[in-house]
Amino acid sequence: MKPISWILTAMAATVLLSSGCGSKNSVDTAPIEKSFASAEPASKSAADKAVSAIKSADYSGAMSQLKSLASQAKLTPEQQQAIKDTLSQIQKQITDAAAKIGSEGQKAASDLQKSVPKP
Repeated sequence: MKPISWILTAMAATVLLSSGCGSKNSVDTAPIEKSFASAEPASKSAADKAVSAIKSADYSGAMSQLKSLASQAKLTPEQQQAIKDTLSQIQKQITDAAAKIGSEGQKAASDLQKSVPKP
């Protein structure tokens, strides 16, 4: 592998790792916690797992839990709305993170091109 490829790979990895670290979790879990507080044990357990996944920024795990929970027929309208709103917030977080990574990666590549001496 050429040295420039190693440098680009290292910079891309750095951008990806740094963008994930320190990102503020802005998904509000209160509606899920509130609406499932008195739910049947299986539903409450699934909601708790989703909340834990959200708080640890495991958005794919949270989405999987919430989609599974949403497929249950015994949900109240409040629970259905809480799931819908939370899924929407998670999707926004993922979209925002992807946009940030993309723009930081482009900037890093541009900076690298400028710093590499031309032959």
